Amino acid sequence: MAPLYPVPAPVVVQAPVPPSAVTLAVRLYPANDQATSLGLVHAVVTNDLHGRGTFQATIQGENFVGEATRKAGSSREGLASGTGTRGGYLSCQYSMNSSTLGMGSCRLSNGALFTMHVGG
Repeated sequence: MAPLYPVPAPVVVQAPVPPSAVTLAVRLYPANDQATSLGLVHAVVTNDLHGRGTFQATIQGENFVGEATRKAGSSREGLASGTGTRGGYLSCQYSMNSSTLGMGSCRLSNGALFTMHVGG
């Protein structure tokens, strides 16, 4: 015997998909004589949207890889640093104007200084 009422289809509930990581282009513009000889540097920050991320840059064939983090208690200010494949290091401080735009400064272990532009 067939049911008197139609059987409802099963209800599928999907949990909301959390946002994935955001990758931002970073440009380092020379700010002193040591940096001028190195020229414009392109870097990448991948933000995991939990206050951390990865930082990557290549300067004259040396690859720098490290971490980008927000300063404790700040939703805008952060630090990014990376160690190089030839023993150098790059250290940056930045402030975000929005979730995808910011600026700051970077210092290379040889004394080169850069102005940092994030996004855009």
